[in-house]
Amino acid sequence: MENLKNLDKLDIRAKKAIELYLRELLKIHQDNIVSIFLCGQATGRDYVHKVSNINLFVVLEKLEFQDLQKSLKLVSRGINKKIAAPLFLTRKHMESSTDVFPIEFLEMKESHLLLYGEDLLGPLEINPANIRLFCEEQIKGKLIRIRQAYLEIGLKRKGIEALLKESLTSLTPVFRNLIRLSTGIDPPNSFKGRVLKGKTPPVEKQEIYIQVCTEFDLDGNVFLAILRDTKNDEKIDAQDAEVFFERYIAQIQKLAIAVDQL
Repeated sequence: MENLKNLDKLDIRAKKAIELYLRELLKIHQDNIVSIFLCGQATGRDYVHKVSNINLFVVLEKLEFQDLQKSLKLVSRGINKKIAAPLFLTRKHMESSTDVFPIEFLEMKESHLLLYGEDLLGPLEINPANIRLFCEEQIKGKLIRIRQAYLEIGLKRKGIEALLKESLTSLTPVFRNLIRLSTGIDPPNSFKGRVLKGKTPPVEKQEIYIQVCTEFDLDGNVFLAILRDTKNDEKIDAQDAEVFFERYIAQIQKLAIAVDQL
C-alpha cells in the first residue's frame, strides 16, 4: 500500500485533523481505494480552522453497500472534527459522469490535492458543451421559478427583497462558469473542438458579478446593489423592491438569450 502524499502542503491544523482519519480509512478499505483527494477550502489559504469543512473525495474500485456500512463509525467521528462525509465514487462512475456533473468535477479538478494513489482528477476532461448546457438549464430554470415565486408573493410586498437575494446567490456559481466559457474558449462561434484553457474565474462575488456583466453586457449595478443590501426595508439602492425586481428580471432574461447563442 502506498504512503500518504502532500500532507506537508496543508495547514498544520488541517493535517492534524485528517492524518489519522486517512490512515484508518485506508485500513478499512485497503486495496479497494484508488485515490483520495482533498477538495475545497482546506487545500489553500481560504481554510479557516474549526469553520471550514474538510472535504474528501475517495475513488474506489468497487462500491457496495457494505463499503458504506463499514465506514459509518469513522465518518461519524470525522464529522465532529469538521471532516465532512466523504464523497465515495468508483473510477467508472467518475469517468462516466462528467457530462452530468460538469461543474462539480471542474471545481474539484481546479481545487484539489492528491493525498493518496493515482491523480485521476488532473487529466480529467470536461466537455465545455456540457458546461454551457448546465448554465443554460440553470438560468432558464431559475428565471421560470422566480417568476412563479413573484406571483405567490407579489401582492404581499414582503419577501421580494429576500427573493432577489436568494435568486442571485443561487445563480452565482452559474455566473462563474459563464465567465469560464466566455474568456477561456476559442474560437468564439462554435463549441466544436473547443477546450477549456482560460484563466480561472474569480471567487469573490463582487468580482464575479462585475466580470460576468462585462462579458455579457449586463447592468452590473443591479447585481451589486443586491449584494450590498443588508436591510429589511423593501428598498434596494433607494428603490422600491418591486421596481428593482423588474430590472433584475430583465437582466436575467438578457443573459438567458446570450447563453442560448453561445
